[in-house]
Amino acid sequence: MQKIIFTEEYCKPENLHPFTYTRHIQDIRIGILTIREKWEKYLKMGSADKWEDNYLDNEMSVKIEKGIVKDDYLMVHSNVLPTKNIISKIKKLRNGEFLTSGKEGGVAYKFSNKEVLDLHKIKINRSVDFKGEIKAIHYPWQIYQMNDWAIREDFELITAGRKSKTISKTNKLINPAQIFIEAGVKMDHCFINAEDGPVYIGKNALLMEGAMLKGPIAICEGAVVKMGTKIYAATTVGPFCTVGGEIKNSVLFGFSNKAHDGYLGDSVLGEWCNMGAGTTNSNIKNNAGEVKYWVDADKKEMSAGNKGGLLMGDYSKAAINTSFNTGTVTGVCCNVVSPGLTPKLIPNFSWGVDGIIKYKLKKALVDIDNWKKLKGLTITEREKQILTDIYKLY
Repeated sequence: MQKIIFTEEYCKPENLHPFTYTRHIQDIRIGILTIREKWEKYLKMGSADKWEDNYLDNEMSVKIEKGIVKDDYLMVHSNVLPTKNIISKIKKLRNGEFLTSGKEGGVAYKFSNKEVLDLHKIKINRSVDFKGEIKAIHYPWQIYQMNDWAIREDFELITAGRKSKTISKTNKLINPAQIFIEAGVKMDHCFINAEDGPVYIGKNALLMEGAMLKGPIAICEGAVVKMGTKIYAATTVGPFCTVGGEIKNSVLFGFSNKAHDGYLGDSVLGEWCNMGAGTTNSNIKNNAGEVKYWVDADKKEMSAGNKGGLLMGDYSKAAINTSFNTGTVTGVCCNVVSPGLTPKLIPNFSWGVDGIIKYKLKKALVDIDNWKKLKGLTITEREKQILTDIYKLY
């Protein structure tokens, strides 16, 4: 086996909006790593994406056809999270064999160029049943619901056979054996409690004085945790994010800011999001009843249980003191300004929420570039293309 090919066929990426407007399912972060990174690390090989004939196709997209390079391939359903048991079973697959699960259906196909019959048609010689538990994400709220489990799994995968860098004695630690820091971490006078779950702190992260963390938690590469921040279990602060205030059971994909006081709970923020000072979300209804999110694909609300906060797509921002309603879905590239509780559905490219107008595309791209420059980057042609297509299609 030389390459993983991710396929979204049968995974219904439209059910994972707003996050799959701008990325494939395999590039969703859950736990410490993205789904792609998990598979690559477990199998110690690179990956590509199956050509899906849509605006997200790029140079990594592969057409599975008769002319495919002679090699062995593993095609994986993009929404499946790898585990030791699945990996063990996959390593035993022979070319032409298809790993299936009664609950999830197809999981992975092992094939070579010899099994390719035509464009995206592969000969299956034998079905292999997997009887163990399959973890897969079908809806966006499952990202925060599974994050506790995913952090623990990734922590074991990343730290196996390795030793943490030395932690300054100025910090107050509980169960230091479950605290792992990478090179370049700056952390003094912080409180880290790993009694109930591991705490992972990525390369070059900065934790300022008085930060309080209770695991399982992941602080990824280059992230900044500001003074006095309170972070509770099942939270992932993605690469180069800046966080402050109070956060619980939430996932920030990367490059996003929740830098000030305010609460974020049972929520997911995409990349390049910004929460203004004092912004807070509700994650439980006053009657403690079930929280429902709008699902684009099914054009209806679906229950996520009794806890559900904010789902915010990439490049969206909220003004100071914004109050997000329970079970709110905010699309891609929104500028949320609200004097009270927000609506539960804020469409892509919305400007404001009271008498919403559409964000002008040209201005949106300029504003994104301005935000990216704050972290030393600029908007790419690829981003412009994707956002232009979203603007036209949705």
